[in-house]
Amino acid sequence: MPFPLNMRFLLALRAIFFVLLLPGTVAGYIPFGILSTAGRLRAPELSLSSVGASILAIAGTVVLLRCVWDFFAKGKGTLAPIDPPRVLVVSGLYRFTRNPMYNGVLALILGEAWLFGSVSLLKYALLVLVLFHLFVVLYEEPALTSQFGESYRAYRRAVPRWGFTTRPFQEGTGSTA
Repeated sequence: MPFPLNMRFLLALRAIFFVLLLPGTVAGYIPFGILSTAGRLRAPELSLSSVGASILAIAGTVVLLRCVWDFFAKGKGTLAPIDPPRVLVVSGLYRFTRNPMYNGVLALILGEAWLFGSVSLLKYALLVLVLFHLFVVLYEEPALTSQFGESYRAYRRAVPRWGFTTRPFQEGTGSTA
């Protein structure tokens, strides 16, 4: 059953709000503060290194936004734990890894650390990785198992939590291609 237009509009507003609030804080506001405090907030010089760092940061942003779109379009929800997808999202990048959104945020922070030559931001990225892992293991996976049951358990068996599979998950079959 299609989502009514007014419901899609409200969902889109919620999705945008939570992107600004959550990854906006984790990958934008906090790194800005770290760089400002350390006196490292400056326009980087154009070099092969700055181009590589920018590509990593942009790739992370694209991955994040693609996952947000999948949560909106397929899952009928947002990235926020208080407004999660109502449908298990196992398409798009989720066919290759269970946590591409977190991977995208980490790539963005690592790109920022590289671009600004910030060891403090690199340490922050490590802290974010540990916190993401604990959140996934202690909250997300149990909640998804409770909500989606065997379909999520089959997905977990087929797709790695942090690594990537070269054999994409096939929706409906519970296996990889």
